[in-house]
Amino acid sequence: MSELFNWQITWGVAIGALAFGYLLGSIPFGLLLTRAAGLGDIRSIGSGNIGATNVLRTGNKKLAAATLLLDALKATAAAVIAYLLFGKDAATLAGFAAFMGHLYPVWLGFKGGKGVATYIGTLLGISPWMVLVFAGVWLSMAKITKYSSLSALVATLVIPVVLWFINEPRVALVMAIMTVISWWKHEANIRRLIAGTESRIGQKG
Repeated sequence: MSELFNWQITWGVAIGALAFGYLLGSIPFGLLLTRAAGLGDIRSIGSGNIGATNVLRTGNKKLAAATLLLDALKATAAAVIAYLLFGKDAATLAGFAAFMGHLYPVWLGFKGGKGVATYIGTLLGISPWMVLVFAGVWLSMAKITKYSSLSALVATLVIPVVLWFINEPRVALVMAIMTVISWWKHEANIRRLIAGTESRIGQKG
């Protein structure tokens, strides 16, 4: 338990990692890519979200895939750079901040995406093998339930538990906080799941 609070990082480095991660995470790739493609403001389409799911509503699958990849990699880049400079604790904070930057980008009035891609990107940067765990849980749940949102939500629940059991308490703590925030951002999806109105994978309309 003592390891949970034994962060190997100075306050100055911690603040720097958080600021750096937030700035990278707040880059709104969904908005930038759709504008560059002449599709207008993604915030005026569908849910108004800047993430890949809403970009997909433009009908451009390649653009949605690019958004998903870039939203993930901006968190990975933040974590990897912080790791190379200051170690894993700095990387964990930078990844967390990138996640928050994506959800609440200052440039867009703090209205961003839901964070699944940046959640995965953070994992890739600080605990790469955990991405396989996330993918395994998501695929299993998707096969059983046919709900993409539910699959992602369950995967985010599993990740902190596994991290704790493999003796990564500080990473587990941060990812648990990210899981809580991710669930909160998916409130509308959860309501639809409860009501039985959430769209299933492959369902049209």
